[in-house]
Amino acid sequence: MPSSLQLHRISNIDPATAAAAAAAAAVNCHKQSQAPLTCATHVPDTLASYHAHAVGPNQCASVVVQTTAAPLHTVWSVVRRFDKPQAYKHFLKSCHVIFGDGDIGTLREVHVVSGLPAESSTERLEILDDERHVLSFSVVGGDHRLSNYRSVTTLHPSPAGTGTVVVESYVVDIPAGNTKEDTRVFVNTIVKCNLQSLAHMSENLTNNNRNNSS
Repeated sequence: MPSSLQLHRISNIDPATAAAAAAAAAVNCHKQSQAPLTCATHVPDTLASYHAHAVGPNQCASVVVQTTAAPLHTVWSVVRRFDKPQAYKHFLKSCHVIFGDGDIGTLREVHVVSGLPAESSTERLEILDDERHVLSFSVVGGDHRLSNYRSVTTLHPSPAGTGTVVVESYVVDIPAGNTKEDTRVFVNTIVKCNLQSLAHMSENLTNNNRNNSS
């Protein structure tokens, strides 16, 4: 997978081990072009401002866009579960809520699959908007090298009105000894795999619901 070199450079771990772990964790991650948030990617004005990150001199930011045939309400039912990100984020093996009950300020501790440059991450829920379909979290602790990471995920109907467009943007510090491009490619690969898994899971849920109602 295209991130094996970046996995090695960002963590100084064995690249074969990292690539194998990533491949096992992201079995549904297929090659797909990146979709930058530009005029070519229409995002409603009510959502676009959420993806305007303030980027410091030692930080990088990026955005990944994923479309799915699943309806928005089905995709949102998965995304909004701050207590269960491992349902579609296959690089995570477990999640435990350590503070709060799902409201803003709730803290979760996630543990990462072996072979990746992290052990755990403590994350705070910053935004959960069921009306606009926006979720944001920030990393506030843990054993990893991606400091000051903040992610925003928004959902809106596809142009045809039959599916969903998922937009996830982030900003993060560039780890010492790595370049902006190293960091961007590494994080983009993880996010892209997560969103492809989300699309696959949401479409399966949609098909199962249709079969059960027929």
